[in-house]
Amino acid sequence: MKVNAQTALVGSTVVLVPYRAEYVETYHAWMQSPELRELTASEELTLEEEYAMQRSWQEDEDKLTFIVLARSLEAESNVELSNEDIRALPMIGDVNLFFKNSRDDPDFEVECEVMIAEAAYRGQRRAYAALSLLLRYACDKLGVRREHFVARIGASNARSIALFTSLGFGIARTVTVFDEVEMRVVGSDTTWPSGEVREYS
Repeated sequence: MKVNAQTALVGSTVVLVPYRAEYVETYHAWMQSPELRELTASEELTLEEEYAMQRSWQEDEDKLTFIVLARSLEAESNVELSNEDIRALPMIGDVNLFFKNSRDDPDFEVECEVMIAEAAYRGQRRAYAALSLLLRYACDKLGVRREHFVARIGASNARSIALFTSLGFGIARTVTVFDEVEMRVVGSDTTWPSGEVREYS
């Protein structure tokens, strides 16, 4: 999506930055893992295909993608980061929103996905932090309403189901044919902590 091409979302434990060409080789290396491909329902691509996908995601108005960078858990979270500081942070995953149908369509929805690819950074609530920043950004800056968010998760993926439950989602239905659950935001008072929305060049 062009809307976030120059935007970074800064939280206390993660920073979200646009998916740019310099991140493609690392992303491609991640996607050589059969486990990650299965968890993300992704196909194995060549490096050239991965670059083409990155360009497509940057231009498509129905996909909002950020790369997840990790901040040190020991560092002071109120320390201001320069763009150079942000670029030096380790790349650990990605987080996405997929906009389906037009906004005036009764079937309009925004599907949420997150991946923490680097195993050393799992179990630290980084996925929770990344999704919180993204969901709040989508509400505040893109005008998405909470009831339009949806997550589709493999029925046996207990960790992801627990993650979305902690974000205020609940299981809306089970889709047996795909062996997955569909989760939507429960209640109108659900909110997520905001981070700093800043220009990032």
